[in-house]
Amino acid sequence: MDVNLMLKALGDDNRMKIVEILLRHNMCVRSLANKLGITQAAVSQHIRVLREAGLVSGEKRGYFMHYEVDRAALKALANHLTTLAQVKKGGEHSCHSGCKCHENKEEI
Repeated sequence: MDVNLMLKALGDDNRMKIVEILLRHNMCVRSLANKLGITQAAVSQHIRVLREAGLVSGEKRGYFMHYEVDRAALKALANHLTTLAQVKKGGEHSCHSGCKCHENKEEI
């Protein structure tokens, strides 16, 4: 799981909308384009990024590819973020000489 790749993929508004839509219904590019009001080419590019990040997969149905969210990958990302959020702050930190953070009572 490449967390950075996944976060970058979800960092785009349209890609996040695509994931939200696909969580409710599997859809083809044409349906997603109509729902989002963008071109099929744009949806295809967004799907490509989501697939490369491991967040979306496709299944051929007749002439059309229907896409769905890889819920296991999304849950793994959520678990990673939850674990990250639970990291406790430590005591002292190491700064370069002359650092003023102790004077300003800032924590790094």
